[in-house]
Amino acid sequence: MEQVLSDNNLVISVDAMGGDNSPHVVVEGIAIAHKNNPDIKFLLFGDEVQIEEDIKKFPQLRDFCKVIHTSERVRNEDKPSQVIRNKNTSMYMAIDAVRRGEASAVISAGNTGALMAISKMILKTIQRIHRPAICTAIPHRNGRCVMLDLGANTECSAINLAEFAIIGNILARHTLGIARPRIALLNIGAEEMKGKEEIHQAAKMIKGAHLDLNFIGYIEPHQIGEGYADVIVSDGFTGNIALKTMEGTAKLVARLLKGAVKESLWAKIGLPFLLPVMWKLKKTMDPRKYNGAMFVGLNGLSVKSHGGTDAVGYSYAIDNAAKLVRQNFVQTIRDEVENVDLDELSQDILYDAY
Repeated sequence: MEQVLSDNNLVISVDAMGGDNSPHVVVEGIAIAHKNNPDIKFLLFGDEVQIEEDIKKFPQLRDFCKVIHTSERVRNEDKPSQVIRNKNTSMYMAIDAVRRGEASAVISAGNTGALMAISKMILKTIQRIHRPAICTAIPHRNGRCVMLDLGANTECSAINLAEFAIIGNILARHTLGIARPRIALLNIGAEEMKGKEEIHQAAKMIKGAHLDLNFIGYIEPHQIGEGYADVIVSDGFTGNIALKTMEGTAKLVARLLKGAVKESLWAKIGLPFLLPVMWKLKKTMDPRKYNGAMFVGLNGLSVKSHGGTDAVGYSYAIDNAAKLVRQNFVQTIRDEVENVDLDELSQDILYDAY
């Protein structure tokens, strides 16, 4: 496809072969997102034949998309160690476009582990950050909160969790506009003796690190939706399970409501009066609306879309990436973390904790 991308436009690099139903969902998602973001140009990396076949359904895409053919793709079952050195995959080339300055952000719905590994290798970690984390905003009854890690690090030390609290504090202030975010560690109970030792140590570190953090203690999974905290910190294994449980619960509630209406005559009679409320509830709980988690802590913006999402969900991931680019988010994180010596804090925290 012959198309020169203007330097005056925001450019997003896309792994068009990542996800359960790629490239169909990816191409349609781009078509939807572009209606709200007409200034975005796209670099699509993947099988040119398959992508072009889908673009035929949305011929307007030719004006703002460029397809770069790749001979290989990263599969869901591939291990990061197997694909990290393969420079011919759509995921690798899409991420490398950010490193080369050809794009401001990269989006993929593919293998999370591979995306994390390749992004970290190519884009590099911001100085003074030990481990990048997956982060996104999730809904609660009073608005939204920031949650991390959501799958990048299945095992975390107390130091890692303390770092996530610092980074989450920055995220909440800049993305949610909260001056002094309430920070909590996700745990199986609010009591101090409950949970793993790493969580106990992390709590001591956050409280004893002489940081100006509004740490409120532990939060249980059922309290996430109540809005008790603005930043929720956990290891990637726990965070990913919690996130997917919330997504499943939202879908279950929607199905139960639909089933209740179909089975009840009185519900059908009263449906016209309930529709505005049900529609508002559906919009609030729709997991697609919160699609597009970012890898926090890299020298470049790498966004992970849910692999099983549809075109609408993918469009939200694009919207989120575009907002973060416009906020110059990576540079904001870099500037703020530069004022905190995490290595020195880690030593001081460990000394205070023990």
